[in-house]
Amino acid sequence: MKLNYKRTILVGMAFLSISAFWQLYDNVVPLILKNTFQMRDDISGVIMALDNILALFLLPLFGKLSDKVSTPLGKRRPFIFFGTACAVVLMNLLPVMEHKMALLPFIILLGLLLIAMGTYRSPAVALMPDVTPKPLRSKGNAIINLMGALGGVFTLAVTGMLVGTQADGRPDYQPLFIAVSLLMVVAVLILLFFVKENKLAAEARRINDELDASSNDEAAQASAESAGALPADKRRSLMLILFSVFFWFMGYNAVTTSFTKYVSVRWNYDLAAASQCLMIGTVAAVLSYLPVGFLSSRFGRKRVIQVGVVVLAAAFAAAAFFPTFNAAVYVVFAMVGIAWAMINVNSYPMVVEISKSGDVGKYTGYYYTFSMAAQIVTPILSGILLQHVGYHTLMPYAAIMVAVSFVTISLSRHGDNKPQLPDDKLELFNDPD
Repeated sequence: MKLNYKRTILVGMAFLSISAFWQLYDNVVPLILKNTFQMRDDISGVIMALDNILALFLLPLFGKLSDKVSTPLGKRRPFIFFGTACAVVLMNLLPVMEHKMALLPFIILLGLLLIAMGTYRSPAVALMPDVTPKPLRSKGNAIINLMGALGGVFTLAVTGMLVGTQADGRPDYQPLFIAVSLLMVVAVLILLFFVKENKLAAEARRINDELDASSNDEAAQASAESAGALPADKRRSLMLILFSVFFWFMGYNAVTTSFTKYVSVRWNYDLAAASQCLMIGTVAAVLSYLPVGFLSSRFGRKRVIQVGVVVLAAAFAAAAFFPTFNAAVYVVFAMVGIAWAMINVNSYPMVVEISKSGDVGKYTGYYYTFSMAAQIVTPILSGILLQHVGYHTLMPYAAIMVAVSFVTISLSRHGDNKPQLPDDKLELFNDPD
């Protein structure tokens, strides 16, 4: 049984479009709120946390709704198509309201846009396992994450080229929004025309049924094992790992959410420079996945995470000492990308390693609960510091949060099995973020 890479790449077009949008959102919306509408950083932080707050409710709701839908287009594609269509229209109205400096319509449109994006993210993610047999889902998820990385890189690459200047001297974001929305449209049209969801899902179900029929004994044993409660020592390790996830997301997301404003205010540089730094970090992370996988197989997940945490905290601390933007900042963000890969490649497997048979989905939910909670809290908390103390607090704040995670991950005692290298090295890219 082999993964159909071409098909999985086509399925990943939905995640590519989603990632391209969120990169645009994180880069540009904070700048609009601050520079156009002169919004306080603490209030801006609350608005930037809205997407994660909405996600806590919208993602499970529309994931469950799409499970129950049956149409000629399939279960997931109708949500992907209509969600993308609504998002593309709404996102291109945002720069129009920004041009007019109309705050209330801008906020209303932004809220509707976040709802539109929330309606199809879960169906888009669920499409891959729907059409992929169980033994191949790890490889499939690796392809999906790589497609997402390409979407983010596209937005970062075109940001510096397409942001023009309005007549009054303010940045003109309209061409950038148009370019990203065109990519989203093309990606989803490719998905609609070339992925026959019902046919592929039926084939995957047939293969899964055959696999389940041949492993009834193992399934019964797994069900019996999952009935018992998690031992106290493993429960403690699980909580320590989850709090580690919370703290390093608190640090990392604070920087990614506010970095464009930080570059503008602290270093007096433009959006292009910020986008180049973030793109370097993203590319460095993608290039690091394979080496990190080999290191984890040799030294263990926990040790590689510890090194990654130290490097990430050191990179944020080093960035705090730059009085202005210079080429060394690119080196720092390459370190950030490598460190983030060292952490992310191993943290989710550590959580799942503690789970009992049949509980992987529940423990995956634990992981996302803590990571998303951090992404709700940190824009607000860091925004308060930016507003009331100053922009010099951003990098030390991030470094301290990441450093706290070193303590919690070091105290964990489970989930640190040295994984065997898979036959297909692509599985090393299997990262849920």
